[in-house]
Amino acid sequence: MLKRFSDRLITWQKSHIGHRTFLIMASIVVGIISALAAIALKILVHSLHKIPDFFSIYSGSHLWYIFLPLTGILLTVAVVKIFFKGKLEKGLGSILFSIARRSSRVNKDKMYSHIITSGITVGLGGSAGLEAPIVITGAAIGSNFAQRFKFGYKERALLLACGAAAGIATVFNSPIAGVIFAIEVLLTDISIPLFIPLLISTASATIVSKLLYKGQLFYLITNDWYMHAIPFYIVLGVICGLLSVYMTRVTLYVEGWFDSKKGVIAKAIGGGLILGLLIFLFPPLFGEGYTTIDSLFKGSYNDLLKNSLFIDFVDHPWILLLITLIIILIKVFATALTLSSGGNGGIFAPSLFTGALTGFGFSSAINLSGISKLHVSNFIAVGMAGIMSGVIHAPLTAIFLIAEITGGYVLFVPLMIVSAISYFISRFFEPYSIYTKHLAQKGHLFTDDKDSNVLKQIHLDDLIETEFIPLLNTDGFEQVIAAFTKSNRNIFPVIDKENNFIGVIQLDQFKEYLFKPEHYDQLTIENMVQKDVLTINSGENMDDVMIKIEDSNLWNIPVIKESKYIGFISRSNILSFYRRILKKTSPMF
Repeated sequence: MLKRFSDRLITWQKSHIGHRTFLIMASIVVGIISALAAIALKILVHSLHKIPDFFSIYSGSHLWYIFLPLTGILLTVAVVKIFFKGKLEKGLGSILFSIARRSSRVNKDKMYSHIITSGITVGLGGSAGLEAPIVITGAAIGSNFAQRFKFGYKERALLLACGAAAGIATVFNSPIAGVIFAIEVLLTDISIPLFIPLLISTASATIVSKLLYKGQLFYLITNDWYMHAIPFYIVLGVICGLLSVYMTRVTLYVEGWFDSKKGVIAKAIGGGLILGLLIFLFPPLFGEGYTTIDSLFKGSYNDLLKNSLFIDFVDHPWILLLITLIIILIKVFATALTLSSGGNGGIFAPSLFTGALTGFGFSSAINLSGISKLHVSNFIAVGMAGIMSGVIHAPLTAIFLIAEITGGYVLFVPLMIVSAISYFISRFFEPYSIYTKHLAQKGHLFTDDKDSNVLKQIHLDDLIETEFIPLLNTDGFEQVIAAFTKSNRNIFPVIDKENNFIGVIQLDQFKEYLFKPEHYDQLTIENMVQKDVLTINSGENMDDVMIKIEDSNLWNIPVIKESKYIGFISRSNILSFYRRILKKTSPMF
């Protein structure tokens, strides 16, 4: 029924509505659906968050903090195993890969799989965020809507970004940050007219969000910032940059360690129990952490010790700061354990959480030491932007997001200082963000280099030509003549009986003997083959392939796989594919 309806709508649209108008309408629909999906996820998580309070009230104990995260991870693993065939691509890397290598096509199950799994994980205490799952869900909605209504590649990429931006806008009631996130993180090639669908999509999502969820996420009470605080903002930027590097490296290390281990259930139990123990010792690690951030903004700093074993130290400010430092350092372990042991979530909220505690701890330490008098809430907000900028390498998103969600537009200059410093320090030590490092290592990442982006969409397997006639190294010259009469090529691959590539024979090598039969008995392929030839391995990326072609000045190059002959690639075929993709990815308007 849905297919018939969409087909009729496509037919009606072509005769009644212009393409651009329909694209704008599509961006509105994608924005609204993505907003509803994000709200559904938030409702699920908030409902599950009531479980630990229930047990604490009726049992008088907080030991449930140990087992709830484990339960969430085990349930997530079970859901993935039963309903999604044991496969669930986590993190924004999967969306970036879809943009770069799958023509912005995202699997249908991502429209709901991340809502279910991340809702269970985070709702039962997993120390992760919901933003990445929401972005993935929105991107999947936009991509599949575009596929359903037969939009082309360019529109599909744009609607994917519209869905992702709408998700961010819904969570934070921040349409501008949503647009900037889509441009800064997802889209590398953007023209001004493309802002219109993005703006409309995020505006639609924000309207839906405000109708169902009123108010700001946080409230920042500040009137101004003071010039004497600039040196401290600079120092905070350096600290945030170094902490961002720490978070990135620890996350990737823990993920790598878990990936090297076998046994899904064993990893879930082990990681879940360690996570539960950390949350039992430091309750602020429970869930997204936004409740803790809100308490810090309200000046309820002692809430960091609420329900913990350290509640007796509530009147010792330096011990409170020491515990704050410990939480800052172990938050990344809690998040990495949540995700690596089988849970689902993202690093977005943990970045904001860590940044808030960093800003609080740094400014409070300065105030307690008597060095200066700093406005703690300002540093909490600016610290959030600093860590976020350094971890996801998106300084503009960090600046506008924090300004929007806190109402702290007066802090634009401190936000810019801290975000920029953190970004440059993090980028110096880690050229790629936590989302893109694995993709960059595999050559699957889009950049601002248009040529490189086009090459990433060309698959080597699609370029291989197999109509070349191979010759056995044991053949005589008669076989060369026979191949020459059948082929329209002037080069012939030489292989052995096991299909191992040996070399090539070119027409120029034997054309002088074509009409001299008296020499046929003296010529063999073995003594004619050119063995020292340039080859391309089937696993090479297109950037390396193009370098070989340009440096060698060859027109055809053989392709091998583990020494076995596969075929050839040619300059003309590459040029044909290149022009086709360049035309497909050129600006829409």
